[in-house]
Amino acid sequence: MSALTPKKTPKRLREGLLHLLQSVYPDHDTKDLLERVLTAFWPGDEPPRPRGRPPGNTLWSEKDSYVITYGNSFINGEHKPLDLLYDFLDTRLRGVATGVHILPYFPYTSDDGFAVTDYYAVDSMLGAWEDVGRIAGQFRLMSDMVINHCSSQSVMFNAYRLGHSPYDKFFFEASPEDDLSMVVRPRAHPLLREVDTAQGPKHVWCTFSHDQVDFDFSNPEVLLEFLRILRFHVDRGVRTVRLDAVAFLWKEVGSPSIHLRQTHEVVRLLRLLADYCAQPLVLITETNVPNAENLSYFGNRNEAHVVYNFSLPPLLLHALLHGTSQHLNAWQMSMPPAQLGCTYFNFTASHDGIGMRPAEGLLSEEDIDSVIATAKRFGGLASMRTMPDGSTRTYEINIALFDALKGTVEGEDQWNIERFLCSQTIALGLEGIPGIYIHSLLGTGNDYEGVEKSGHNRAINRRRWHYPDLLAELEDSGSTHARIFQGLTSLMKLRSKQGAFHPNATQFTLQLGNQLFGFWRQSLDRSQSIFAIHNLTADEVAIPVMALNLIGGETWTDLISGDDISSMGRDIIFAPYQCRWITN
Repeated sequence: MSALTPKKTPKRLREGLLHLLQSVYPDHDTKDLLERVLTAFWPGDEPPRPRGRPPGNTLWSEKDSYVITYGNSFINGEHKPLDLLYDFLDTRLRGVATGVHILPYFPYTSDDGFAVTDYYAVDSMLGAWEDVGRIAGQFRLMSDMVINHCSSQSVMFNAYRLGHSPYDKFFFEASPEDDLSMVVRPRAHPLLREVDTAQGPKHVWCTFSHDQVDFDFSNPEVLLEFLRILRFHVDRGVRTVRLDAVAFLWKEVGSPSIHLRQTHEVVRLLRLLADYCAQPLVLITETNVPNAENLSYFGNRNEAHVVYNFSLPPLLLHALLHGTSQHLNAWQMSMPPAQLGCTYFNFTASHDGIGMRPAEGLLSEEDIDSVIATAKRFGGLASMRTMPDGSTRTYEINIALFDALKGTVEGEDQWNIERFLCSQTIALGLEGIPGIYIHSLLGTGNDYEGVEKSGHNRAINRRRWHYPDLLAELEDSGSTHARIFQGLTSLMKLRSKQGAFHPNATQFTLQLGNQLFGFWRQSLDRSQSIFAIHNLTADEVAIPVMALNLIGGETWTDLISGDDISSMGRDIIFAPYQCRWITN
């Protein structure tokens, strides 16, 4: 492998990287480190782009949406799960979604893939790199860079315990005597784990579990290894990189060890490399934290291209359980438009639970408690975290979203499907790129058998479908799964044709009373406007046509129902949980 020479490297790239390296690693030879960074990310003869991609909105469009899935969401006991996933994507979602986020498909020991043992391999139980590449050839592939930690049984951690260089300094150590009271904890287990090493007993930092040991990024060798991993994945077709749990990346004893300056600067370094990468590489940060903290990962248009809209799931759940847009409206009105070259990732459910931390400051404690209690009544579970005072608090609700919406705070009712489709329609219309979890796409309910087998609450929303059974359900037009799948895929296809739903199209929140949640979108070229309005209640709701200030003399149509709004008279009627995309 030949290292890049200064002549081949754009001056601005070198200057930008050197500035960041001097800030993050002031005690190291940063000029030498710069050359090693360039060689790690461009190890061969392919040079960087001569100019970085300027901030712009060309990396995505209204056509884009992602399906989020595990590599083994479909099994049949005969074919490789990645083969079945490809079949499902190819036969059911071509022309519906443009991207697929395959959750960690590497060998692992726990946490359904997030305790990685080998970042350079595909779990043989799923398939091989050729199977991943086949999917990447047809859909934009999002892949996880589990950057904060790895498995306690990984090659790297085993080498650490044996004292083998360079891994002997790869993991963050602390002492039980250190003041760790300020550390922000997402879990309830003890932070430190004692392990035997060739140098004697050590206490390693474990943010998420004792099988997931945190890296020490104050050692630049760790950064270099992850740059090599990133390049390896890009060369195998990955085009969107999800930086898992990145907020916890940099640790300092005596600090909260979350969102530290160096963490943001590492993200900036990755963004700079992505901007000079020949392949169109998008970075998305996974930071399940309160809203303002989450938004900080846009930086000044120089960190993440995309951030998860983590406040949307709990606020949307509250709105539909309580039948009011009050808090959803207040949040939406306070959300800044994404900066040029950035956008939001709008999701309502994922492989994890519905995080409650992003609702902090947006919902009252009483409202949060009400959402948790209602979800539990509908069969949900709760995962806890430890607070600085030693008490515990609900970190997330574990429940399939379809079951979470089987009723309201008043109890179960007959509007489950309509209420659920309303939740998805809202997410599809908002500023940003939609990400639809596979079990939302299929209307999958709570998987109690999975919880019993695994002993983990999150398994409740990670069902593995027997593929022939699923196909039979989807062929039965009267089944709940078929109705959800058909309804949602129709909406996704419809959305992809509307310029007003470009991820960066203008958005204004409408004030239509608490029963409705509405917003106005306008395409970047101003050729199309859409009023997206959603009834959050089981009641019929009417609003005056004049409330929308529709331009007279033009024909206004509801794209979803096909209704001619212009001929409705004075009022627009919304059936229970009905959604309308009204456009001219």
